[in-house]
Amino acid sequence: MDLISLILCALFVVLIIPAITSTVYHQYVLRRKLKNIPQCGGFPFGVAFELIKLTDYERVQWFVQRMLHFKEGIFIHWLGTKPLINLYKPEFLEIILPSTVNIEKGQPYEMLHSWLGKGLLTSTGKQWFHDRKLIGPTFHFSILDQFAIVMSEKAEILTKCLEREVAKNPGKAINIFPFANNVALDVICETAMGVDVCAQEVETKYTATIHRGSKLILERLFRPWYWPDWLYNLVPSGKEYKSGLNTIHKFTREVISKKKIARQSRNGYAKSENEDDDIGKRKRKAFLDLLLDQNEKDEAPLTDDELRAQVDTFMFEGHDTTAVAITWTLFLLGNNLEHQEKVHEELEEVFKDSKTPASVKELSQLKYLDRIIKETLRLYPSVPTITRKLAEEVKIGDYTLPKDVTVVLGIAFTHINPQVWSDPKKFDPDRFLPENSKHRNPYAYIPFSAGPRNCIGQRFALLEEKTILTAILRKWRVKSVKKSDEIQYGATLIFRPCEDIFVHFMSKK
Repeated sequence: MDLISLILCALFVVLIIPAITSTVYHQYVLRRKLKNIPQCGGFPFGVAFELIKLTDYERVQWFVQRMLHFKEGIFIHWLGTKPLINLYKPEFLEIILPSTVNIEKGQPYEMLHSWLGKGLLTSTGKQWFHDRKLIGPTFHFSILDQFAIVMSEKAEILTKCLEREVAKNPGKAINIFPFANNVALDVICETAMGVDVCAQEVETKYTATIHRGSKLILERLFRPWYWPDWLYNLVPSGKEYKSGLNTIHKFTREVISKKKIARQSRNGYAKSENEDDDIGKRKRKAFLDLLLDQNEKDEAPLTDDELRAQVDTFMFEGHDTTAVAITWTLFLLGNNLEHQEKVHEELEEVFKDSKTPASVKELSQLKYLDRIIKETLRLYPSVPTITRKLAEEVKIGDYTLPKDVTVVLGIAFTHINPQVWSDPKKFDPDRFLPENSKHRNPYAYIPFSAGPRNCIGQRFALLEEKTILTAILRKWRVKSVKKSDEIQYGATLIFRPCEDIFVHFMSKK
């Protein structure tokens, strides 16, 4: 044996064998701790290859079947050597979500760090508590009134775009998702950054890159071998993703830089006492402006990179989620015409012959539309699952979950769990009448999560959905081309349709 072969053998004995032995031992210990929990997927690959062969829709059905099979409300599926503990029983979610200790998001969210940095979605520990406290005031009720004006303006542009599409192809069904996506992107760009990207009129490089970046993340999610950044950066999709991030980050940094220069040029401008009431006489403030206001008062202000991470986070979280919620609501109304008729009756009662955009006060009167949106978010929650990496051992029912494992909180599966909801697939907005909700476990319905890490923008999202849906339904009745059981969807980062959602728009006159 030559010297090089001898050295390689020595390295194998000294480095590789101990590493393999350590991995096998830790797997043995971990699996012993989890042996009492129902599970699927063996060592070393788990169910990765089984899931990778499935379409997004088939993957959802795979999880639904296991939810129905494992009636205990808990099961583990292994991805590679990592156990993911699925919970979909309200009583189990109620143990995890209120915790102020188990707030770290876990493995899947680590893939978002390159895009979102340590923004509010991905940060943890002291930084998360600091940032949540800093950002909270930017979503005050009085601020939402300002954002509502932007939402109304973008909704008006949307109705004009739809009018053109209806006139161009009379009687032809329209794929609603791209329209919903573009109006939501328009809203979030102007409310988050104060930039009008005109997404409904023309696709810019920035908006196209956001769409593509989201898709690449979804493709990576179920390929565990692409999880290590060093490897992903070497493959073509990883290189494309990195190039896209450069475009997104450059855009956000330029906006932040311009905002800061503009603020400095005001030379210590002092806000008048009645400025908050003087919305019509001044330029509206975007989330970034409000964040900079808060940042200047803070004892530990955010750096430019941290500001960029927060803005990118709201851009990422604030358009796709709302777009799918609007899409699914129109789709379900188009499939449940008796419920849609009640919505139109409510709209007539509130708006009568008025042609002016809906005010926040008028929107608050639309109680039936509220229930429609809630029932839509039960059946199609925009964010179907969230994860937590446990910082401490947790006792759940008869099971003990060890520290450092990742739990998957199945919002979508809790929402259709037949042990929680009667006839769970039926569209029934009256589930959310006060008398039908009062005895329900509060964790049975959590479309915006719950506990300290609940969605900070949920009032913003609901206001946007109501504004846009109202603008559409005041002009048209809608009828879906396909039935609910004919449409395929995927529950990855968001509850996204896997195909076009075609809807007929019929004049109310």
